[in-house]
Amino acid sequence: MSQLVTLNIRGMTCASCVARLEKSLSKVAGVDAASVNLATEKAQIRINQEPQAITSLLIAAVEKAGFEASVFSRQTTNSKSTEDSSTSAKLSNVINLHGKGAVMLAIALSLPLVAPMLLMPFGMHWMLPAWVQFLLASPVQFILGSRFYVAGFKALRMGSGNMDLLVALGTTAAYGLSIYTWYLSDWGRSYEPHELYFESSAVVISLVMLGKWLEARAKKETTAAITALQSLWPDQAKLLRQRDLNQLDYEHLPIAQILPGDWVLVLPGERIPVDGLVIEGLSEIDESMLTGESKLLEKEKGSTVIGGSLNGSGRLIIQATGIGETSVLAKMIALVENAQADKAPIQRLVDQVSAWFVPAVVLIAVLNFLVHAFIFNDTQNALLYSVAILVIACPCALGLATPVAIMAGTGVAAKFGILIKDAEALELAHRINTVAFDKTGTLTLGKPSVKNFHNFSTSEDQQIHALALGLQMGSEHPLAKAMIQFGVKRHVNAEGYATILANVGKGIEGQCLTGAYQGKVIAFVSFHAIKEHASEQMQVVAVNELNLGHSVSCLVDVTDASNHLILAIYSFGDELKPGVSEAIQRLKSMNIKTVMISGDNQLVADLLAKTIGIDEVYAQVLPAEKAAIIESLKAINGRSYVAMVGDGVNDAPALAVADVGIAVSTGTDIAMHAASITLMRGDPALVPDAIQISTKTWQKIKQNLFWAFVYNLIGIPLAALGYLTPMIAGAAMAASSVSVVGNALLLRKWSRPKP
Repeated sequence: MSQLVTLNIRGMTCASCVARLEKSLSKVAGVDAASVNLATEKAQIRINQEPQAITSLLIAAVEKAGFEASVFSRQTTNSKSTEDSSTSAKLSNVINLHGKGAVMLAIALSLPLVAPMLLMPFGMHWMLPAWVQFLLASPVQFILGSRFYVAGFKALRMGSGNMDLLVALGTTAAYGLSIYTWYLSDWGRSYEPHELYFESSAVVISLVMLGKWLEARAKKETTAAITALQSLWPDQAKLLRQRDLNQLDYEHLPIAQILPGDWVLVLPGERIPVDGLVIEGLSEIDESMLTGESKLLEKEKGSTVIGGSLNGSGRLIIQATGIGETSVLAKMIALVENAQADKAPIQRLVDQVSAWFVPAVVLIAVLNFLVHAFIFNDTQNALLYSVAILVIACPCALGLATPVAIMAGTGVAAKFGILIKDAEALELAHRINTVAFDKTGTLTLGKPSVKNFHNFSTSEDQQIHALALGLQMGSEHPLAKAMIQFGVKRHVNAEGYATILANVGKGIEGQCLTGAYQGKVIAFVSFHAIKEHASEQMQVVAVNELNLGHSVSCLVDVTDASNHLILAIYSFGDELKPGVSEAIQRLKSMNIKTVMISGDNQLVADLLAKTIGIDEVYAQVLPAEKAAIIESLKAINGRSYVAMVGDGVNDAPALAVADVGIAVSTGTDIAMHAASITLMRGDPALVPDAIQISTKTWQKIKQNLFWAFVYNLIGIPLAALGYLTPMIAGAAMAASSVSVVGNALLLRKWSRPKP
C-alpha cells in the first residue's frame, strides 16, 4: 500500500534544483514517485514501504544532491505554547536577521564600487584605487557569496547545473578578469578606470542576494492563509476537573493534552480550543476565519462547535470530540498545505524545460565568448558579455511562476471558505463549462419537513403515524429525519419492527411486530414506485402535492406481493438555500451550463429547476446512476469539463468521476474525501467563486510563465550582443523573480463580484 512522506527542503534556488532533487529521490529503492515544490520548499514522496524504513535514505538522497532535509510534521497546536517551538521561532528570527544582515552588508560593500559609475553621467570621473576595490569585492565574492560556490559545486558533482552555478561562474569570471587586468597594469600603476570589473562581480552577487531575500519575503505572503488558520489555536484550554455543572473547578492545560470526551470551559470572548458538543450554555459564535461567513451563529445545548472559532457573549461548556489531526481546523490546514505543495500538470512541463536550461545557457555563454574572442578579437568584452548571459539566464522566475500562483490562489480561496485539495483541480476548474448539482442539501437546506398527510386507511391517523415513524427510526435519510421530527411534535409512539431493509433510492420496509398491523410487511416508498397501485383519488392527491413542489411518499402494506395496499400519502417540502438563484445566474453569465440531478419526481424537479433557472434536469435518478450521468455530460460535444456539486454519501461516486468534484462541508466526510474542492459552508455562491478564483489563478500562471520565458528570450540575446552589463543583468534577474511573486500576490485582492 502506497504512503506519502513529506520532507522540508532547504537550499533550493531554481527550477534546476527541483529537477535534480526529484531525480535523486526517485533513485531510492522503494520510491514510486517524487514531487518537489520550489515555492513551498517541500518534497512529497510516494513510497511502497513503511516510512520508518526509508526516511533516512530519502534524507541522505537529498543531502547527496546538495540540499538539507528534515521530516515535515504539521503543528496541530499553537507553536508558542511549547518551549521547543518557542526556541524554533527564536532560531528562525536569528536566521532571518542573518539573511537580511548579509544582504545589507553585501550592498554596503558594493555601493562604493558602483558609485563612480553612477557619478560619471554628472561629469565626475573618479575611481577607487585597485587595492580598495579588491578589498571591498573579495568578502562579497568569497564570504557572502560562498553559498553560490558550495551549491554550484554540489550541482556540478551531481552532473547538473542550477542558478548558483551560473552566478558562481559569471561572477568568478568577472572577478578573475579584474585580477588579471590589475596584474597586467603592474598592480595598478598603468590601468584605466574602466578596465577593472570588481564592481560587476560584487554588485551581481549583492543583487542576487537581495532578489532572493525579497522573493522569500514575498513568498511568505502567499502562505498567509495557513498562518492565519494556525493562529486560531489558543495556547491552552480550561479543563473541568469534575463533570459537575454546579461546580466549575478547572485547570489550564495545553490543548495538546485535551482528550476526546473531556469537558472544557469557554468564557466569553475566548477562542474555542477544540471541536466539541455544547453541554451547557448559550452564545453566538464567529466562525468567519474558518468558513468565510461573517454572520454570527447561535449555539445552544446540543450544538456542535469548531475549534478555532471565537466565542461571543455567553459562557459555554463543551465536550471535546475532535482534537489534533482529527479537528476541522487541522483538516483545513492539511488541505491547504497539500494543495500548495502539490504540482500542477503544467509545472511538470516547466520542470522538464528547466532540466536542460542551465546546460544550454552555459553552452551559449561559451560559444558567445569564443565568437567575440576569436572572430571579433575582443577578449575582454567577450568575457563580460558571457558573464551577463550567465547571470541573466538564471531560471528562478521560471521555477516560481506556477507554484507561487497556486499558493496565492489556494490561499485566497481558503479565506473565502473554499478548500482546494490539489493543484490539478485549480488548473482544471477554469475549463469547466457544465456544473451539475445534487438537489437535497446542496440547492436546498436539506432539512425537509412533512407538509401534508392524507390517510386512505381505516385506521386512526395516530396509528398510521406510528407505523411510519417505526420504519424511519435510526435512518439518516433527510425524509426519515423529517418524519421523526413530525412524530415527535405529535407525541407519536413508534411501532416496533423486525429487520428493516432499505432499498437505496426506492424506499424502506420491515415487518411490524406490534399494534394493529402486527405481522404485516409495511413499506415507505416514493409515489413513483407505487403509483400503479394507487386509486384515481390517490393519484389526484399525489399530483396536486407534486404541483406544489413537494416530494410524495406512500405508506404501503406490501404483505400481499400482488396487491399492495396504500395506507397513506405524506408530502415533504424543503426550502431553497438563500442565494441559489443568484449563484445559478452568475454561472450562466460565465457561459456555464447548469444541471440538476435528483432522485425526486420529475414534476418536483422541473418545478424547482424552473424557479431557480437550472438549464437541464435529471429526475428520479438512483444514486448509482449519478456517476453515469456525469460521464455522459463529459462526453457532450466531444469533451466537456464537468463539475459535480454534492453533499451526501450517494454523491461520492459522481464527485470522483467529475473533472472537478465540489463537496459541501455541511454534508458527509465521504463526499468531502471524494471531492477535490470543499466548500466550508453551504453557500451556493461559493461554486462560481471557486471557478472564478481558479480562472484568475490560471491567468496568473500563464502571465508568469509568459514573462519568465520572454525575459530569457529577450535578455540572453541582448546580453550576448553587449547591450546588458553584468550588473544590469543581475538587477533584471532579481527583478524577474520578485515580479513573478508580486504578480501572484495580486490574487489576494480578489473579491466576489458585486451583483
